[in-house]
Amino acid sequence: MGANKGGTTGPSSLMDVGLFVLTGDIEDGGVSMAKPTFYITTPIYYPSDRLHIGHAYTTVATDTLCRWKRLDGYDVFFLTGTDEHGQKMQRRAEKAGKSPQEFVDSIVVTIRDLWDVLKIQYDDFIRTTEDRHVARVKQIFEKIYKKGDIYKAEYEGWYCADCEAYFTETQHKDLDGRCPDHDRPLERLREESYFFKLSKYSQRLLEHIDKNPDFIQPESRRNEMVSFIKSGLDDLCVSRTTFSWGVPVDFDPKHVVYVWFDALTNYITALGYPDGDLYKKYWPADVHLMGKEIVRFHSIIWPIILMALDEPLPKKVYGHGWLILESGKMSKTKGNVVDPVHLVAKYGLDAVRYFLLREIPFGSDGVYSEEALVARINADLANDLGNLLNRTLTVFERSSGGLVPAPGRLGTQDEALKRQALALAGEVRGLVDRLEISNAVAATFKVVSAANKYIDEQAPWSLAKQGKTERLGTVLYVLAEVLRILATILQPFLIEGAGKMWSQLGLGDSIPGSAWADLDRWGVVRPGTQVKKGRPLFPRIDTKEALDGTPQAPAKVAATPVSPVAEEAPQVEEPTDISIEAFQQVDLRTAKIVAAEQVKGTQKLLRLVVDIGSEQREIVSGIADYYTPESLVGKTIIVIVNLKPAKIRGVESRGMLLAATRDERLVLLTSDNDIPPGSKIS
Repeated sequence: MGANKGGTTGPSSLMDVGLFVLTGDIEDGGVSMAKPTFYITTPIYYPSDRLHIGHAYTTVATDTLCRWKRLDGYDVFFLTGTDEHGQKMQRRAEKAGKSPQEFVDSIVVTIRDLWDVLKIQYDDFIRTTEDRHVARVKQIFEKIYKKGDIYKAEYEGWYCADCEAYFTETQHKDLDGRCPDHDRPLERLREESYFFKLSKYSQRLLEHIDKNPDFIQPESRRNEMVSFIKSGLDDLCVSRTTFSWGVPVDFDPKHVVYVWFDALTNYITALGYPDGDLYKKYWPADVHLMGKEIVRFHSIIWPIILMALDEPLPKKVYGHGWLILESGKMSKTKGNVVDPVHLVAKYGLDAVRYFLLREIPFGSDGVYSEEALVARINADLANDLGNLLNRTLTVFERSSGGLVPAPGRLGTQDEALKRQALALAGEVRGLVDRLEISNAVAATFKVVSAANKYIDEQAPWSLAKQGKTERLGTVLYVLAEVLRILATILQPFLIEGAGKMWSQLGLGDSIPGSAWADLDRWGVVRPGTQVKKGRPLFPRIDTKEALDGTPQAPAKVAATPVSPVAEEAPQVEEPTDISIEAFQQVDLRTAKIVAAEQVKGTQKLLRLVVDIGSEQREIVSGIADYYTPESLVGKTIIVIVNLKPAKIRGVESRGMLLAATRDERLVLLTSDNDIPPGSKIS
């Protein structure tokens, strides 16, 4: 199951409207302001087997929201855990030759280990086999029974033990008798059971949804649930007698509580419902966050349980999409799961977390492939962010001895980048509050792209060579400030890399909490700060070696022509000796890139419009893994202009770019001097 929260009013906005919450005593004439609370939960996971990358997706997203909210001034409580009862668990334990408790204990260890690997900062880990939970489930069940909303009858119908869900006769017929999630035959059950009066509360729940349109999100899930409720709710079977692994009903011990009724209550039992201090402080939850397949349980059964208890409902139930493979939904039943521990060991923690947060529009389904993971690492982390930091610090070292210079007067382009950077925190805050996590990451990387374009246009290396010291100092200072802001905002998303950025900027070993308050300030980096350029944060990954496990031969030439035809990175071959006459037949010239765009229908091809002095021409090149289109405009590059034209994806490509391999990256050969386009290279 799962829960999560998303408050939208931060401490600063509370102060703006004059709402002060006093806590503690007034001492020496001062008061302390309480932080706004933010209670967030993941689903509690079935410990029937090791968790896969889909489970990691939910938990990483929740952890990221928590990290943002903590930095943004909230008092956060993050709950996760395991749902350990039910017929499915008892059967798995019997098959393994263990008691149910021994079986779940062995799996829970691996789940805790996974959260450690992913550095999940939860505040509590609830297990439904714990005494604190079991005792309160019994109280909740008996309270609703005494109210008259639970009654005894006989159940006969269809059931899936894998998802612990009941199915009506109509559903059984529509599904051809098979569970849609597990593709297994549904079982026919007939047993004495207790039933919960869901039908009694259906109209009240519809009214709540109507008055609170954000209660179920995204909107597609809301519409689906409203339709389901309007079709008519049957009373819910909430006890079983055919197995014993569950919370016993105290007043009728041959019954155990239905696993979903048991598990859903974890969101309040972990807080000490009904009178615990944590419950009084944090309930109701701001958002319950989960995969879309369990939204029905959380947006219908769970709210009605709370209505029967006369307790407040959570503010939001959010069902995100699935992380699926090209072959279909990932599941332990199908055996097509991806192990996140393996991915972290291979690519690093930040890379895996970043991919999960950025690749999939939150709320929609997304396709996972290792190829997509590597492409995202190379394009965003290596080529954009890592390259921005690395080349900025390189210019610092070469032109100012590694010291941050004092800026001069800011020009139009400086001010534009400054405004964009200072506006970023507010933009990302709004996106995070709306749970648009992937958009929040994308917005941050727009500033990364803008900074890369800025450094290309300003060419600080040329300013250094030309002795334009004041202008150079201004450009470098602007870049230092933008990188400071990026490192601060990226903390919840790149939980290791952001701190390393901060350290390389010479701002300290770790990012202090006070840095968050400086996101809307300019001029925080002190002139004279010594930068500490280190190894590249995100080295480019050799795609073939990563995916095939085949080590690539090291490059044996200094410069590599970038093939306009192949979408893959060019293969470097053993050089052969040529005559001077043969070399003189190659017409090498400088060319300025005036426009660039992705070739439609491709991932790695870019169409460049280059000025070679006498004319402008188009060149198609497979460098999209290394450069974004916007980062190329304005560059002066080296081009072979007398290459035979080739028709590529409908574009006539007339020329070839030259590039060099460096630190497993492909880097275009460029001119640092004011050489006009069309100048001959000899």
